[in-house]
This record gives sequence, structure tokens and C-alpha cells, in this order.
Amino acid sequence: MEFDAVLIEPRIREMTEKGFWHGKTVNDYFDACLAACPDKPALTSIVVSTGERRDLTWAELDVLANRAAVGLSRLGVGRNDVVSCQLPNGWRFVATYLGCARLGAVFNPVMPIFRARELTFMLRHGEAKVFVIPKLFRGFDHEAMAEGMRSELPDLKHVLVEGGEGARDLDAALFDPALDAEPEMARITTENRPDANAVCQLIYTSGTTGEPKGVMHTANTMYANLVPYAERLKLGADDVVLMASPMAHQTGFMYGLLMPVQLQARAVLLDSWDKALAARVVAEDGCTFTMASTPFLLDLANAVEEGGTDSSSLRTFLCAGTAIPGPAVERARAVMGTKIVSAWGMTENGAVTLTNLDDPDERSIHSDGYPLAGMETQIRTADGRIAEPHEEGELFVRGCSNFGGYLKRPQWNNVDADGWFDTGDIARADERGYIRICGRSKDIIIRGAENIPVVEVESALFKHPAVASVAIVGYPDDRLGERACAFVVPKPGHSLTFEEMQAVLAANNFSKTYWPERLELREALPATASGKIQKFALRKMLRDEMGLA
Repeated sequence: MEFDAVLIEPRIREMTEKGFWHGKTVNDYFDACLAACPDKPALTSIVVSTGERRDLTWAELDVLANRAAVGLSRLGVGRNDVVSCQLPNGWRFVATYLGCARLGAVFNPVMPIFRARELTFMLRHGEAKVFVIPKLFRGFDHEAMAEGMRSELPDLKHVLVEGGEGARDLDAALFDPALDAEPEMARITTENRPDANAVCQLIYTSGTTGEPKGVMHTANTMYANLVPYAERLKLGADDVVLMASPMAHQTGFMYGLLMPVQLQARAVLLDSWDKALAARVVAEDGCTFTMASTPFLLDLANAVEEGGTDSSSLRTFLCAGTAIPGPAVERARAVMGTKIVSAWGMTENGAVTLTNLDDPDERSIHSDGYPLAGMETQIRTADGRIAEPHEEGELFVRGCSNFGGYLKRPQWNNVDADGWFDTGDIARADERGYIRICGRSKDIIIRGAENIPVVEVESALFKHPAVASVAIVGYPDDRLGERACAFVVPKPGHSLTFEEMQAVLAANNFSKTYWPERLELREALPATASGKIQKFALRKMLRDEMGLA
């Protein structure tokens, strides 16, 4: 696989000379863990549905990573081959990634909620050679889904299944103790290790184009974010990082997998969210930090209050993905005693802005922080001016953690000649440089920190014989940040029920996360003279009808 990460080479000299690109990969940071603290707890992996728990030291995790590297190598995986992984949070996810890193393979994490529609495109576009999945997760048969996709994936050579049988059995292929006897293990796990400017992660994000975009990252672009991030939050080797956000999402991957290795800190992983269990884990394992979206914060505060558990160890909860309601911050502080830090970022660049630990709580309520070292923000008005303080405009970012580009779609990179990346967000900044995200110029709804690909969902609904016109807009929700509403104009003599709308999306294999939770039938939709639907008018109409400010 050839990767066209065209945004990397032009920045290497500047970012290296300025000290933002450190020239280290996860292999280097992991080797440092082995040298400094091989017997220190590194990872705790908990299966929520069963309570199964596995604790690993750095030395034990190293053994599993080496087995994974040998197993993948025997399957023909080498430098620049793509391994797609749909496992939930757990030790197998981590060890598989570390095995890929030792081979120079490119890791492609994909969300467990994705189904055949999304996955077929991603795996075909990314030319995945191996697909790693659970057999069953949360009641869904991933193995049957993968089998149904095989005919459309010419590059896919192997499907490995946690809980599978025969040649598909993930544990037999990648984690069998017999792999320790491989005489070439030292060569296999070291010979093809990539440098810090090589693409090491391919992760897909939804956009306005109607298809997911493959974001390419290197070790340098990701650790250029993680190092100043950890410094601002004063995180170190004594911290215990709780991660329940999916590791197939950049939040879980960067801050629940990469960062603990960098810090030589312990990570505690939950494979799914259970607020009562999370509260107990905080108390029993002494978790000191976590990062998640607002619904997780609200749930955890409720669980601590309801269960009376001890949350005193949890010093910091970084909340990102949507604005944090003021009452949520006040309640979390009162119930848990935890500092709430707000942040803004994207898959393309990690967390770009954060508030400070010593900022007043109001700063987290009313802003999304200011840029980390090595990153810049710029807000431009519609007429191209640099916005004045408190003036809204389009948000651009530039710097060390910006991605390497979109795979096979460089025309969508949205980076100008001066290196500014167009985020598609609308923001304003105060005199101190703290920004506030005000909305999005691109047509995406963010529900519980997950982007909904509006164009694709609209297209599926438009094909229904009863639908003459459709537009999907977001509306505020205290728990998830936003929910989606479908406005539909039925054809004459037809109608559409909420259940029929759901059936259409189910038949088109959309994840339920993408399904609108409200349906409004209208005789017509507001439009411009050229016929373009005015979504801002629909949003206002909906808010007025719902009595929202």
C-alpha cells in the first residue's frame, strides 16, 4: 500500500527544528517502559458484561505484542500493510496494535458500531489485508457480517475472530504461547519498525462529501499532540487513566492507548460503558484521569452520587465533543470533586485547545480552551478578515499535530499554501485566545461525540418511494449534545411513519447511532431561489416548536 501523506514532508524540517516532532514512535516509548519498569502494572482490561478482568505488566504486554507481530507476519503482514481492527476496548486491541507497530504495518481502528455499509467502503478504500473482529459484541454477529462482505473486498486475505474457530481464531493466530518459540522473533519484531514520519494510523471520519475520509497520521503528528497535552494536564507515570471511550475513536486511541505508553502510566479499559461499574473502578483502581464526552460525565456523577463510591482519586475529567452545560460542571465538581477541563479537537489533529487546570470552572463552561504548544488557531470572517475578539468566523488551525492528509483524496485536504487547515467549524475567540465553537459550516451532526454522515442518511431516505424531499438537522440535547431530526416532504398521496423511516435505514445497514430520533412531515421545506434547502431555517423552526432557546 502506498500512502499519499503529502502534508508530512513539507513540515519535517520546521517541526523537528522547533522541537515539536520528537522522532519517537510507540516502539521507542514502549522500549523505555520495559527498561524502566517491566514489572509495573501497565494495563487493566475489563469486560463489562461478564466482569472478566485481566491485569498485565509492561513485560507481560510485551510478550503478547511480540506474539501478535509474529502471528501477523506469518499471515503475510509487513511494512505498510493495513490491519483493520473492530475489537472493543481490551488487551487484544492494544496488543494487536503494538504487534502492527513492530512490523511497520498501518493500524486501521474502526468503530464497533459500524456495519457492512460503512465497513465495506473503509476496508476496500484502505486495502485492508487483515480484519480483526469480535464474533459477538453487544448482541451483534460481526463474524457473519464480515463473511457477507468478503466478496467485495479483493485485498482482504484474513479475518481473525475473537471467539472464532479454526484458522479464524484470533487467539490461536496472534496470541498462542507457541509463537514464543519463533526463532526469528527478534528479527521479525525489529527489522521493519517504521520511523516517526511514516504513516502508522489510518482512521476514518465522516464528512460532507458523502463518503468517509481516511485520515493518515504518523507517530510525530500524534505524539506532537500527546506530549504538550500531558504537560498541560500535569499527567505522569503515577497516573491511572480510565478509558471507556472506544479505542477505535481518536479519543480512546490517543489518550487511552498511546498516552499511557508515553507516560509509563497504567491504563484501565472498559469494553463498553456502564456508569455504576465505572464509578466502582474509579474507587477501587484509583483512577486519576479520564477523557470522554458530556454524557459520560453526567452518568459518572450520577453513579457516584447514587452508589456513594469514593471518587476522590479522579483529579481530572477532560470533556470534549460538545459544549459542557454549566450545571453539569457544577454538579460534577460538587459530587466528585473532579476538575472538569474542556477541549476541542478533530480526528485530523487530536485535541487542539484545552483549558488549564487552574482556570476557573466558568472557563470550561464558556470556552473550549486555547491552543496547545505547536498549534495555532485563526478565525476568518466571511470577507476574509482575521476576526476581532468575540467576532465569529471560520476556524482554521495550523501546526505540529495536523494530519498527513486524506488517503487517495488529497484534493480534500483543505490546507492552504500557508499550512492552515479549514476545520469547517465556526468559532470566536476572546482577548486571551480562548476559543468557543459556535457551530459548523459543514453538514455534520455530532451526537454523543460521534459524527453523523448526514448526506448518506438523507440519500437513503430520499430513495424511499414515499419521499419527495428530505433534510436532516440537529437539535440540542442535554445528554448527547445533539440529536437528529429528519424533515420529510411526502409525495402526493403518500406518507411516512417513524417506524418506516427506521426500517429504511436498517435495510441500508446504517448504524443505529446514525438514525434520526425525530421525524417531522411538512408540505414544503424552506429553500433558496435556486432550490437549496435552508437548514438554518429548519433548525430555527424546530427549536421554536420544541420551545428551545
